[in-house]
Amino acid sequence: MPYYTRVLSKQEDFPSIAELAEILRGNHYGCKLTLEEGTAEEWESLLLSGDGEVEIAVLERNPVEDGSLGQDEIADFIEDTVEAKPQSGVEWLHEFLADVKTVYAFQHLQGAGSEEGSAALHALRSALWERGEAIIQADNEGFTNEEGYHIVWQFSDHVSGPWNMAVLQDGTWHHFKMDLGDPDQREAFFNGEVPPDAASVQLSRPGE
Repeated sequence: MPYYTRVLSKQEDFPSIAELAEILRGNHYGCKLTLEEGTAEEWESLLLSGDGEVEIAVLERNPVEDGSLGQDEIADFIEDTVEAKPQSGVEWLHEFLADVKTVYAFQHLQGAGSEEGSAALHALRSALWERGEAIIQADNEGFTNEEGYHIVWQFSDHVSGPWNMAVLQDGTWHHFKMDLGDPDQREAFFNGEVPPDAASVQLSRPGE
């Protein structure tokens, strides 16, 4: 199945193709964006490619409107997380999703596995997220809060390794780094608690 990561934004307005291309010119000059669907003013789908025309990702812009694909995506996210953990994170997520106006969906293609392709994709996704009022979703992983920390567990049972997480307690996010494979830390997160032996972290961009 195709693998997607998404930026879920409360903003209706969106950056132009020129603005997104400018992000690539700085550190990813070997990469380019090509209009796939829509118009230059109202783009719907863009292809991110690298050197040798290697396809890195397709970026879709899906407004959340009555009867739209974006609306269907939001409904699916809510349905898929009804029984997810922790409950505090799920409740916050569902409130946030109710106000989402735009879904930016990145379908990862072959070139996303390269160092340059991954970096270019990350740069575009981060730029969309950093416009504000947005969270990030990744297939088979879950959702972040607006600071970019993971708040809802959708990993497989066999996942392991360090990951930046957050739990909501009394209206305040508590951020930390946990070992996803540690059963005690995992159980604490499921219960909406900071694991006692988890490392505290400074706020940073997701993926750092």
